[in-house]
Amino acid sequence: MYIKKPIYPLSVVSVALMAACSDNTTTSASEDDGIATTEEVTTYTCNDGSVANSADECVSGVSDSTTTTVYVCSDGSQTANASDCAATVAGKSSTSGKSATSGNDNVYDPTSSQEVIEQVVAEAVTYQEAEGDLKLTFSESGLTVENDGNSCVTVDNEKKRATISCAGNYYLSGKSSDFQVVVAASTDALVYLYLNGLDLTSASEAPFYVQSAEKVFFMLVDGSENKLADASTRTTIWKYTKNGSAKEDTTSATIYAKDDITFKGNGKLTVTGNYNNGIHTTNDLRIKDVPTMNVTAKNNAIKGKGSVDIEGGIYTIKATNGDGIKSDEGEDEGSVTDNTKGKIVITGGEFSITAGDDGIQAYNYLLLADSVSTPKITVKSSGKGIVSDNLIYINAGIVNVTASDDGIHSNMNVYFNGGETTVSAGDDGVHADSTLMINNGIVNVTKAVEGFEGWYIIAKGGKTAVTTSDDGWNAAGGSADGSTASGSQWGGPGGGGAASKSVGYIEIYGGYHYLYAAGGDVDVLDANGSVKMSGGVVILELGSGGMGGGMSSNRPGSQGGSTSGSCSTNMSGGIIDTDSGISVTGGVLLGFGSQTESMVNCSSVSFTAGTAYGSNKAAFKPSVSGSMIVFSNDVGSSVSSVDVGSMSTVELANGMTYYYK
Repeated sequence: MYIKKPIYPLSVVSVALMAACSDNTTTSASEDDGIATTEEVTTYTCNDGSVANSADECVSGVSDSTTTTVYVCSDGSQTANASDCAATVAGKSSTSGKSATSGNDNVYDPTSSQEVIEQVVAEAVTYQEAEGDLKLTFSESGLTVENDGNSCVTVDNEKKRATISCAGNYYLSGKSSDFQVVVAASTDALVYLYLNGLDLTSASEAPFYVQSAEKVFFMLVDGSENKLADASTRTTIWKYTKNGSAKEDTTSATIYAKDDITFKGNGKLTVTGNYNNGIHTTNDLRIKDVPTMNVTAKNNAIKGKGSVDIEGGIYTIKATNGDGIKSDEGEDEGSVTDNTKGKIVITGGEFSITAGDDGIQAYNYLLLADSVSTPKITVKSSGKGIVSDNLIYINAGIVNVTASDDGIHSNMNVYFNGGETTVSAGDDGVHADSTLMINNGIVNVTKAVEGFEGWYIIAKGGKTAVTTSDDGWNAAGGSADGSTASGSQWGGPGGGGAASKSVGYIEIYGGYHYLYAAGGDVDVLDANGSVKMSGGVVILELGSGGMGGGMSSNRPGSQGGSTSGSCSTNMSGGIIDTDSGISVTGGVLLGFGSQTESMVNCSSVSFTAGTAYGSNKAAFKPSVSGSMIVFSNDVGSSVSSVDVGSMSTVELANGMTYYYK
């Protein structure tokens, strides 16, 4: 049996390099290389898997630290790779070459990220025609090439194809409804393609095919509008030699690449994938500060098999049958030996994603952070919204997911470390086969069958809310057989139930959490193992219809708590349902309903929706009416209706109010 092991992405620290941050070392570099300065940046990987710019930010302790060099290019952009800085040549200029560290004493300031993105966007790729520039001008009658003294461009008018074989800078403009550009350079070549009002379609192929190069840069000239579209069929089987090996290939995207590609500049790009994918590279894909990119594709819209790294811009992404943004290297078991591939890192930008399958899918890990700007991501998908085979880190951003399947899903772990996430799902709101960790941020599941589901559900902070038609939080999945390794073994349909063969654990240390469940046979807080709470605030509501079946029992609630009043427990769940009991040693718990399987303290109180109940220490206005209130010792020794006029308030993730003194 193949059991997944935790993978902690130490390479994820590279995303912090895109911010206006540095250590105390700044050295000058030659502007002939396109580099203004180099800076050393130290980032920290915390024990919980999150990434911080200071060791003090790791509340769980530091597991690793990495110091990396960041290059500030002459055009003001920043990168972890020196080769990404375009060389300074005639015909290309930048409005500035200033360092992003000027005036901030080389100290990282997270509040300055928006200023940095505005500065970088302003310092765009500007093309000014100069004598000697190598220019490709397209028209319906063919292609005109100027200043090709080194014979770097071969034109085949019969096949409607131009082949670029040298490193260097190429300036492309004009319009053609049937032409193709092929980059077939040496494997150490850096090729810069400046798109300046290019409208290019191929009637039988991909308009851009990167067959070989070290890296190809698509430079969108300031203020230009560029449109690319491919044919709906393919007839060519490409045969070529690369690194001494014979290759065969069929171009499967409008922009199709076998090597790294990067998009930069302040122009607009529209890509239409009529055959399969929109933008596709089998290696790494980077998009730096492109202000507007529209990608529509029959299958996947944007795919970097090795990785996808997006650092700002405005994106409209439509994938008819496939995924919106995808990186899947490692999908075949054993095909990746480290964690540098199959990853998606988004550190800024605004995204509108509509997908026939998953909205965003990464095999190894997905990270959302605000190193460049605050990501704003809206996903509407017929499959899952955001998904990874291994790890998902939501450290920042405003994320809205509407999905027919799970809203956010990992076959391993999900970490919420910040941001504001809203989910409407046809199945689980947030699902992790292993650990679902809430450290910080806001998570609001407005609609789901089960709100949170994981083997371990651990809440250390943040604000969450779930509204569900089945369980609110469901801890299930680990094998109940102690001799069996348990990573993602879900015990039958739903992973729960009285006869469940799985276990699951809920641990609550802090934060504010609201859970609502209503349906035929539901549990608000459900663990196939145990629930432990030592801090935080938890509000539970069992809506109408959540009455379960029969099997009632008057046995005392002795599962780690005590009873007060005349409440009785039953075997069919309700407000709280555990197989191994609930223990509350701290924090505030208030549960409203008409039945429960497990409890701490309980009072038979007929409560009415809209009236505050609790004590003078903690209270809540339930949205339902019922006959039973479950509560923790921190609430008090009894509960009743409360006048909350003089109490302080906390707004919960869904806008409801918790009252306290």
